[in-house]
Amino acid sequence: MPRVEETILEIDLNALDHNYRVITSKLKPETKVLGVVKAGGYGSDAAVIAEELEALGVDYLAVAYVKEGVELRDAGIKIPILVLHPQPANFEELIDRCLEPALYSKRILKAFVSVASEKSQKAYPVHLKFNSGLNRLGFREDDIPWVTGELSNAPSVTIKSLFSHLAASEDLREREFTIGQINKFRAIVKEMHANLGYKPLVHQSNTSAILNYPEAEFDMVRTGIGLYGYGNDKAADQKLKPVHSLKSVISQIHEIAPGESVGYNRGHKASGTEYSATIPIGHADGIPRSLGKGKGHVIIKGRKAPIIGNVCMDMLMVNVSGIDCAEGDEVLIFGDGQPATTMAQNANTISYELLTALSHRIKRVVCRK
Repeated sequence: MPRVEETILEIDLNALDHNYRVITSKLKPETKVLGVVKAGGYGSDAAVIAEELEALGVDYLAVAYVKEGVELRDAGIKIPILVLHPQPANFEELIDRCLEPALYSKRILKAFVSVASEKSQKAYPVHLKFNSGLNRLGFREDDIPWVTGELSNAPSVTIKSLFSHLAASEDLREREFTIGQINKFRAIVKEMHANLGYKPLVHQSNTSAILNYPEAEFDMVRTGIGLYGYGNDKAADQKLKPVHSLKSVISQIHEIAPGESVGYNRGHKASGTEYSATIPIGHADGIPRSLGKGKGHVIIKGRKAPIIGNVCMDMLMVNVSGIDCAEGDEVLIFGDGQPATTMAQNANTISYELLTALSHRIKRVVCRK
């Protein structure tokens, strides 16, 4: 890679390819794969990730909102795109752009069937989401008679898949609950198949379930965080590679005399002579303020440099005392060599939040390492 001269987010497509192969190696050859590219490809670049996944042979993509799917279509993505949380206000655009909605409630199902009928659709592909225990979105098991009754009078749509979402597949302490969810979903699928008279695709597994619950593989699996290099498990993480590498530079170095302070509200006071480095990235870029006052660190010349004082909107300061560095030197915030999970743990959050909070003002650089 060229020398870093500003704050950038490197998006390593070779790492994405590697992660895809690791994940698919866990699956039966006939199992389909859905790649989750919502939230800007987990804070990277959704179109870039989608294009690479399409080239790798992924069967489906998923986004949260219609706008995200439209952006992928505008970028030339052709493969099926499931919209996980569509709203009626966007149904016409969804159909116009050949996106496939998840229908998760009576209101949403009736609204979509109405729009599809008005637009003279025949057998438009939709996906039915069932609530097996997450209690977020989805039909309940006792909704099945109503659902199948409505669909029997709706030639405008056809059911492409039945799916559900696991609540704690990464937490093996919740194994009994997770197995209960899987069994409940099996019963839902069995009843739906009997009532429909045909068998749509079935999927319930996320990344952690792919790793921990092979009995939930069904016809297709969904993988999001795993594609980007994180498996919610230390052993899994060792086999995956971070796609995101957030880097910056040292803007200025200050000698701080004993008793002098650094940053807003005098958040850090030097106990002796110290050297601080100011880096052009802050909480407006997605770096949590909770990482200030020594709770987080960056990597400079292979060494940890603790964040001192309060994280500013556009800057943060780190202690570089004892580190042989200079203004203009590269700084690794997280990525290959310092996983996002480390910084997330220091901020008392999860890698998902850290990655998806990255500001769009950060320059994205696509590479293959």
